[in-house]
Amino acid sequence: MDLILENISLFAGENLDYIDNGYIVIKNGIIEEVGTGKYKSKSNKSTFEGRGILAIPGFINAHTHIGDSIGKDIGVDSAFESRIHPVHGIKNKILKRSERRHLVNFMRSSIISMMKKGIVVIADFREGGMYGIEQITEATSGLSIKSIILGRPEHYFDISSDFDKNPKIPQHVVESIHNILDNSDGLGISGANENTDNSLNEYREIIQERSLKKKYLLGIHSSESVETEKKSINVTGKSEVQRITARLLPNFIVHLTNASDDDIKLVSKKKIGVVICPRANATLGVGTPKISKMLKFGCLVAIGTDNVMINSPDIFRELDYIWKITRTLEGGSIPAREILKMATVNGGKILGINSGSLMAGMSADMIFIDKTNLDISPMHDPHVSIVHRASANSILNVMIKGKFVDEDEFSCM
Repeated sequence: MDLILENISLFAGENLDYIDNGYIVIKNGIIEEVGTGKYKSKSNKSTFEGRGILAIPGFINAHTHIGDSIGKDIGVDSAFESRIHPVHGIKNKILKRSERRHLVNFMRSSIISMMKKGIVVIADFREGGMYGIEQITEATSGLSIKSIILGRPEHYFDISSDFDKNPKIPQHVVESIHNILDNSDGLGISGANENTDNSLNEYREIIQERSLKKKYLLGIHSSESVETEKKSINVTGKSEVQRITARLLPNFIVHLTNASDDDIKLVSKKKIGVVICPRANATLGVGTPKISKMLKFGCLVAIGTDNVMINSPDIFRELDYIWKITRTLEGGSIPAREILKMATVNGGKILGINSGSLMAGMSADMIFIDKTNLDISPMHDPHVSIVHRASANSILNVMIKGKFVDEDEFSCM
């Protein structure tokens, strides 16, 4: 769709600068031009009147696990490891006992829910090898949302028994990894404690070799709980971050909730992105990430909602939660604009995609907010209004790749 959005308010560029009255020109799903005032050039493009509307970049949910959508709030009072451990946890048992069609249907409902809330991109850690990849491919079929699939072989080490032996990844698993990469966008690894030094090295080498022909992403969880950090240090003599930065060098690390200041600085020094999931951490009772320090130390920080089993996939809630906890717990607030960047600009940069900002050359992925919505009007500080007050109820429509998401798609089950 070639389109001109006129008389519209917007957050422009990577700094999300507020333009009260401007325009956006879209061609072939790409933003061609953004400007202030009235669009003056003659054009055959369709014109959309944007008066009373604020256009913001579509949300990028940089870390999800939607495969467990069928298990919402099961074991809510269970301990951290017993809920989400990749081998022994409640989550793994639910996934193995559930019928495929039920899993796919609930995954699809989570994706539709996210689109309704302005999420245009998800980066999903796909457990289950090729079986898991096939599920998300089916669940997203016919939907506009952009899904970045980060697969994972069903093979885990335990450093308590395997670290000193330091085994490599078995050959049949290596073959599985290559098959996964043939059908995904990269690897989403469980954590350092489920890997030996040799296996971390091998994951890096496989990605580096494959990336000579096509770019692949590499992500891993780290420092989510005090227990996982203690286990790493007690068994290996190093923190999870120290092992990951020495052996794996991923594109991004998820959580860092209980990482030390030195580890956060190390992540920043290595230019590794950070994806935080504060509400999921709170639900599990594992702590609060040091978001202000991450920014102070120069980390590029994005937002994820993590497991649907433990947390609703709603970026609006994440924005509001981050804004409040950083003011309360870290002794200094983070500007609303910077928090909003975590859900848009920063996620796009970490994932290496042309989404997350309204500027020429970027994909036309955006949310249209009703400025007259009762929850946010009058809008005295637009960035704060979106972070602190907006919700799915404030959305008039969502656009992905230059096309409005059709209402029929929101009910496409």
